[in-house]
Amino acid sequence: MNQANIRNFCIIAHIDHGKSTLADRLLEITGTIRKQDIKNQEQFLDSSDISREHGITIKLAPVRMDYELNGQKYILNLIDTPGHVDFSYEVIRTLYACEGAVLLVDATKGVQAQTVANYNFAKKIGLKIIPAINKVDLPTANIEKVEAEIFETFGFEKDSILQISAKTGQGVDNLIAEIIKLVPAPNGSIDAPTQALIFDSIYDEHRGIVIYARLKNGKIKKGDKIRFASDDSIVLVNEVGFMKPTYNYSEELVNGEVGFIITNIKDITDAKVGDTILNEKGGGESLGTYIAQKPFVYLSLYPTSVSDFQSLRKALYKLKLNDAALTITPEQSTIFGPGFRCGFLGLLHAQILIERIEREEGVEVFAAPPSIEYIVDGKSVTNPKDLDNSNSEVKEPIVVGEIYTPETYIGSILELIHKRRGESQNIIYYGTQTKIEFTMPLANIIYDFYDKLKSISSGYASFDYEIAEFRESKLERVDISVNHEIIPELSFVVHRTEVDEFSRRIVKALAEEIPRHQFEVSVRAQVGGKIIASERITAYAKNVLAKMSGGDRTRKDKLLEAQKKGKKKMKTIGRVNVPKEAFLAVLRA
Repeated sequence: MNQANIRNFCIIAHIDHGKSTLADRLLEITGTIRKQDIKNQEQFLDSSDISREHGITIKLAPVRMDYELNGQKYILNLIDTPGHVDFSYEVIRTLYACEGAVLLVDATKGVQAQTVANYNFAKKIGLKIIPAINKVDLPTANIEKVEAEIFETFGFEKDSILQISAKTGQGVDNLIAEIIKLVPAPNGSIDAPTQALIFDSIYDEHRGIVIYARLKNGKIKKGDKIRFASDDSIVLVNEVGFMKPTYNYSEELVNGEVGFIITNIKDITDAKVGDTILNEKGGGESLGTYIAQKPFVYLSLYPTSVSDFQSLRKALYKLKLNDAALTITPEQSTIFGPGFRCGFLGLLHAQILIERIEREEGVEVFAAPPSIEYIVDGKSVTNPKDLDNSNSEVKEPIVVGEIYTPETYIGSILELIHKRRGESQNIIYYGTQTKIEFTMPLANIIYDFYDKLKSISSGYASFDYEIAEFRESKLERVDISVNHEIIPELSFVVHRTEVDEFSRRIVKALAEEIPRHQFEVSVRAQVGGKIIASERITAYAKNVLAKMSGGDRTRKDKLLEAQKKGKKKMKTIGRVNVPKEAFLAVLRA
């Protein structure tokens, strides 16, 4: 294929604005997939059932489409992208593989946070951006309002904004024609030293590690030896080809093409996303797009039954084959037994992985409350139990965020930001839409900030954020104890100003869920040796005098004293049953 007739593009938008549905229509219209096949599985590129249920794309699936326009044959390489903030790194690496992007905006919702974040990055790296309003067939579509928002936010003139319905196919033919007309053909040369960008890698049980790459220069063919720029490791190429959307093998991949490379590597972390593939013999330079992925949220995972530990271990490492962002470290809990400390990009990333373990692998999992990374006296700490209150300097991650909301909800949102130790930096008005720029500790976002934001804005507000810095802060470790036994999995790091309220809330939530025992149970929150909040769960009352119809007072007193001593002994040696529901209550508190 003539390099001038290749178009590499992606679709960028906020969550649930119709990216995957548009991908389906493109596959159908170009004849890549039969209409019947798409009817049987909507959102064809979303290979995961769970991603379809959550309405987001998680794993990227590049696909080659052949299309003829005005007697010319073209290759259209589409890479679908996720729209949730947890997966923004996947969007960024996709953009580097493209020359153009379709900016998709929902006709019923307008411009939202992730739309702007992705647009800014696409613009920064020089992509040709084609704006399109989707869902124009819906009765609730407000096309004029959304056109005004796109103009005010991005500067696109009204006559350059396409109107489509990905669901019905309305306007999609015209969109394809605009992609061919406006998106530039790839640069580079087939004769130059090899350079290929890795934008994804997956584990295939039949093929091993499969690398998805975009050729920026040169070519790669079966039998070649290639070198990874990040660590100079050399591997053998077993197969190359492209997705259509199933595996199509070819003799070689050449400059400008997008395809897969199968090598002899066994570990997915060896194929680093953003890394550059070079020729074994040297020549060519790194593209400089590799950024090591770092987890932001950490959870301890335990099997509900200790006998399922090996099954959980197998399930986690199997999922890691497809998820280079996931980190896994074995750990031992005095209460739950053996488990794993796992790092994730965000809470949604964690939620999806846990769902996959339970549904796909059949292992029931218990997750301790999430935590984040702190810098304590210059060292990284990701587990609250490892933070000592005597440490001289503790730094927490601070995010820079943007919230897009209708003007009506500004007051409530500003109040939420300030309640969460945040600071609003700037407010910008775009017609009826408003952008609020703010900073906030990451700790105050990871639990339920997104849910609260959606609640107070009736679902209209959206937000995006990135870690800006680690800042010194007055933080304390709060320990929770049940009958004087500290539960390390329930230790939290809390700002000094929030310790009292937080402690009372957690202790109350736990006390309501822990069942009554035959002895009194105390639940406490403490900082060091100082008790901050405490609740008592009274014992079952057993009437030891029930069978006595008479008798003197001395005998009754002896029975009551014996019961008192027995309860005291039971309280000392008896283990309190802390059910799973109690830990879930802590997350909701």
